[in-house]
Amino acid sequence: MTRSCQGVLFVGALTLDTLYRVDDFSRGPGKYLAHEKVSTASGMASTAATAAARLGGRATLWASVGDDQIAPSLIAEIAAEGVDCSHVRRVPLGRSATATIVVDATGERWVLVDYDPKTQAPPRSEDLPPMHRYSAVMADVRWPGASKIALDAARDEGRHAILDADHASEEVLLTLAPSATHIVASQAGASILSGQTSPSDAAQAICARYGCFSCVTAGGQGAYWTAPHTGEVHHIANPRVDVVDTNAAGDVFHGAFALALAEGRSPESALRFASAAAALKCTVVGGRLGAPNRQQTLELMKASYNES
Repeated sequence: MTRSCQGVLFVGALTLDTLYRVDDFSRGPGKYLAHEKVSTASGMASTAATAAARLGGRATLWASVGDDQIAPSLIAEIAAEGVDCSHVRRVPLGRSATATIVVDATGERWVLVDYDPKTQAPPRSEDLPPMHRYSAVMADVRWPGASKIALDAARDEGRHAILDADHASEEVLLTLAPSATHIVASQAGASILSGQTSPSDAAQAICARYGCFSCVTAGGQGAYWTAPHTGEVHHIANPRVDVVDTNAAGDVFHGAFALALAEGRSPESALRFASAAAALKCTVVGGRLGAPNRQQTLELMKASYNES
């Protein structure tokens, strides 16, 4: 396959994540003893951009942070991954986003996030990075004003406009969905968009409603997808791996999927590539830090789906 010289623009969250590992988090209220702590720059779009960069792609991040003490280190950490962070916005008197994550012995996680409305306020349309540099846009729901601008611009120019439709308010999801050429949703986001609880039914309903490619990721169940004008729902199973931390697996999935589309893979092949990358992430503790490289991903993709 000939890899595109074009990059991918990632739009949305840049946060400081603090992750704690515990043996069991099911007892309810009380005190828990963590046996590991990891702090890292993260966020949906930032992790997706990191994944794309580690997979050999050209990734640019358009995000918004405050002017607090943690902002420079957040930007520097993502830039060190090879992501172009020159378009990250600094907001005077704004507060950078933070997240606290608890991961139990099964790899499941609980996430508590804090976003400052001032920091996440919509940007000016003229602040959009030059669209001719990118084959695709991947936008999350955490900076919706910027995501709307970027998705509309990508779609208008005939480029891939991919929405990471994770859990958010119905208003945000309904505003962003019509701008996308591809919607890749978590079960929570898909349920809000479609009113369906079954991932296969949700994928079908989203595709029919918005006339775009639709995929619903369902954790251990794999991914369900359909394309316009077919109505047929397809399923892609996850590769089998030893799971230790599912945090950021969805973000890695989105980054790998966007890169694969930008490189010219078919949507189905892109989903297999993304599934392999996300599965490998689940074998490493530390959210974004577990994003795999290209060789690892292609090897697992071949072993799991007999595709290179």
